[in-house]
Amino acid sequence: MHSDIGARALERPRSTVRMHVGMLARWHAIGLACLLAVVPTCRLACQDTTQADTTHMILPADTIRHGVRPMGAFWRSFLIPGWGQAATGRQVTGAVFVAWEGVTVMMTLKAQQEANYFKEIHSSQLKLKRQEVQDWLVLWVFNHLFSGAEAYVSAHLRDFPPDLKVRAFPNGIGVSVPLPRISGRGP
Repeated sequence: MHSDIGARALERPRSTVRMHVGMLARWHAIGLACLLAVVPTCRLACQDTTQADTTHMILPADTIRHGVRPMGAFWRSFLIPGWGQAATGRQVTGAVFVAWEGVTVMMTLKAQQEANYFKEIHSSQLKLKRQEVQDWLVLWVFNHLFSGAEAYVSAHLRDFPPDLKVRAFPNGIGVSVPLPRISGRGP
């Protein structure tokens, strides 16, 4: 060849040294990865967990979860808006989502019937009616998403203190949180 352009690494002069150094670095990287993969398992194999009796463990009351989990509440309300809210004890909020679900379903069906009628009579307003159907469908889907998100958040915050108070003052907003009294040693 007349030049080094287009030549592979083995055909270039003085490139065999670079190739051997590159191969050596690859073998070092592979060896290090294998070493790191094996070392933690050796430590874990030395632990004996068969002797521990876990059948009579008593968990503290604050570590036991009561009620529905956040993802369970999300999926319930995503499928049927209001169900996750009812499962977390928020019946009024669930009723609002159910009512809005009914409004969006009925308005979607009504707008679709009107669009079908406009199509039969070849009305010039058909395009606008189809847009209205799409708008109600978007609100219907949004109700499912928002209901699921609200149920997820309310399931996370169900242990939040109910005594939290937010008040409006002339210079801003005030928040009060009751703190437990610490009794000291006294007479």
